[in-house]
Amino acid sequence: MTAPTPSAFSRSGALALVGGGFALFVAMLWLIGAGSDFGGTGGSTQAHAAANGLNGYAGLVRLVEAQGYEAQRSRSSAGLETDGLLVIAPAAYTDADDIAGILKARSALGPTLVILPKWLAMAPTDRLPKEARSKFKRGWVMLGAPIASGWPEKLPLPYRFDHKLTGGEDGGAAARWQGMGHAGTLPTPAMLYAEPAASHDVLITGADGRTLAFRTAPQSGGAGGQPVIFLADPDLANNYGLADPARAAAAIALVDTLAGDSGTDIVTFDMTLNGFGASENLLTLAFRPPFLAATLSLIAALLIVGWRAFQRFGPPAAPAGPDIAFGKRQLIANGAGLIVRAQRFGLLGAPYAALSARRIAEKLGLARADGAAIDAALARRLPAEEPFTRRAARLESARKPADILAAAQGLDDLHTKLSEPASTGTLTR
Repeated sequence: MTAPTPSAFSRSGALALVGGGFALFVAMLWLIGAGSDFGGTGGSTQAHAAANGLNGYAGLVRLVEAQGYEAQRSRSSAGLETDGLLVIAPAAYTDADDIAGILKARSALGPTLVILPKWLAMAPTDRLPKEARSKFKRGWVMLGAPIASGWPEKLPLPYRFDHKLTGGEDGGAAARWQGMGHAGTLPTPAMLYAEPAASHDVLITGADGRTLAFRTAPQSGGAGGQPVIFLADPDLANNYGLADPARAAAAIALVDTLAGDSGTDIVTFDMTLNGFGASENLLTLAFRPPFLAATLSLIAALLIVGWRAFQRFGPPAAPAGPDIAFGKRQLIANGAGLIVRAQRFGLLGAPYAALSARRIAEKLGLARADGAAIDAALARRLPAEEPFTRRAARLESARKPADILAAAQGLDDLHTKLSEPASTGTLTR
């Protein structure tokens, strides 16, 4: 018998493998449900709340958080229904009907800050020198020409306005601005401004009086009670603009104005208008309240079941021999086990009676195992014993295991008596 082969892994090693695989599986489910980005470059040149390029607003999100607000990035259309402050940054070619629908719904929900686009941005190309290209970090962009958007002039009143560009020539002095208790210059000479078609409150203007940021009057044109601020030039709030303390102060002043009007400390940055929308699914809901508690409970239960599976219930059941034994004894045991499993005990009587007949005929010196001949010879040899044919008939008719065993024992007893040496009296020479 050979010694059992030791396991390739110890109990702690196997537990670590199973636990690590389970943790990775749960993490994969969460990432799939949350729609997280696995390092792709989709939308990397757009101006949105997660962009680190000059035209993005990741800096504004961090600035808002630093001011004590609860900043959220929303990839779901449900975020548009927040009763806190909503910040949207539509692209230049956004459908005006989509913006109008959002503003109409927001009129009864909460304040909204609309930041208009300005720059055509692109990822660094191979035309750049290798040294310059190597300095670009992930998410950085190259700014192209500034452009004005056409969708604002298609908005309904009181939100409608014309979006225009001035000072786009290279080499000029940086455009100046003032408002919200601050003043300064824009990063470039190019400046976008608005010409509203309805009454409005001017918040920030350029040096020539053009409107850079304005708030719609609450009750004019059926706007409702929730204010909306349009920031015509995003260089006051994007990563490019926040490099200047004055522009950063003006940006946070716009947020404070809207948040103060509604008394909220929640600021939601929408990303669905920039193509980052994700639909709700069961995986997403499983990791959000109130279903998060049930998910954690299920994970804890699975961990307990896994831990219990590694614990031993009693002493190990080591095999007494090899898995497959050899020899006649094992062959007989296998055949008996098959008969027991099949419950066909009635088939044992006739074969065993025939085998016993041959054995007893051999002991009696008979050429053939005939029942009548065996009875005649047995009557001469052991006249007090029950005839063989009667014992064999009782075995063949038995159906219960106990009756079969008793009848077979009778035949074995007869063979044993015939095997004993006969008494011949006193031996003489």
